[in-house]
Amino acid sequence: MRRMKLPIALIAAVALAAAALSAQSSSKILSVDRKVTVKSIVPAIAGQSAQIYVRERVAEGMKNPAADRVVLFVHGAGTPAEVAFDVPTGDYSWMAHLAKAGFDVFSMDTTGYGRSTRPAPMNDPCNLSEEQQKQFVPKLIPAPCKATYPGNLTTIASDWNDIDAVVNHILKLRHVQKLSLVAWSLGGPRAGGYAAQHPEKVNGVVLVAPAYGRGGAAEAPALPRPGTVFNTQSRSEFDANWDRQIGCENQFDPKVREVVWAEMIASDPTGAKWGSGVRRAPQTTTWGFNETMVGGMKAPPLIIAGAQDKQGPARRVRVMY
Repeated sequence: MRRMKLPIALIAAVALAAAALSAQSSSKILSVDRKVTVKSIVPAIAGQSAQIYVRERVAEGMKNPAADRVVLFVHGAGTPAEVAFDVPTGDYSWMAHLAKAGFDVFSMDTTGYGRSTRPAPMNDPCNLSEEQQKQFVPKLIPAPCKATYPGNLTTIASDWNDIDAVVNHILKLRHVQKLSLVAWSLGGPRAGGYAAQHPEKVNGVVLVAPAYGRGGAAEAPALPRPGTVFNTQSRSEFDANWDRQIGCENQFDPKVREVVWAEMIASDPTGAKWGSGVRRAPQTTTWGFNETMVGGMKAPPLIIAGAQDKQGPARRVRVMY
């Protein structure tokens, strides 16, 4: 067989690309904090300006990334995105891993989470469920008390509105037409629902254990929806939820859990002062992310089920697939 010779120009191009990737992986990875202003549609603060916290991880010196190299992470029901996806120990930061591979990576906290605007009802422990209130008696409240807000605090529509503001900001910032979304758990309806509604802005979607209801309601219920306003998670509750999903010995580095909890508390200075320290998150009314919406998605999805996941069971993920 005659040996094929690659054109010198192609060899040079491959060598340059390899050198660029090597240089990228050895570059310093920057962490940039941003705030994006959005006109809120959260019922409690509708029409007001809210600040959405955005974190960027990017290699120093990166310029003009391609659209398929811009990524936005969206969190689930309790843990802020920068805590879940940018764990500052070992190689546990998914954001830093992608940044080292040449991606421009962003994460965001929707209203009520992490370092984003927290509506006033979240500062009143009377808006917790009666069961959760008990852990704060008598140091924070003298006795269980009646809620001062009528129902769930945020909605899937307000989350989509927050995401749209951040996506538009990133597209303008990076001069691209589209980006990719990565999300987990309740981030499934958030990011997946957004992608279904805005295919012109989304390259592709990675959904880890997405919260999916095949026959879920297509339309919003009356708002605010009656129910718990927000919830908390203590360290003991955090540990219990972690432990019930461990499948084998030595599955993770033990210090990672300490780092995640420390980052969680740091993201909520008010909650850190309640009892022994808790993280707070709004209760969200969801709808729309059903068979019809998922069936109409245009952006190609990668859907992942965790083998030991007790919150987003694999059977639900398969149904969505």
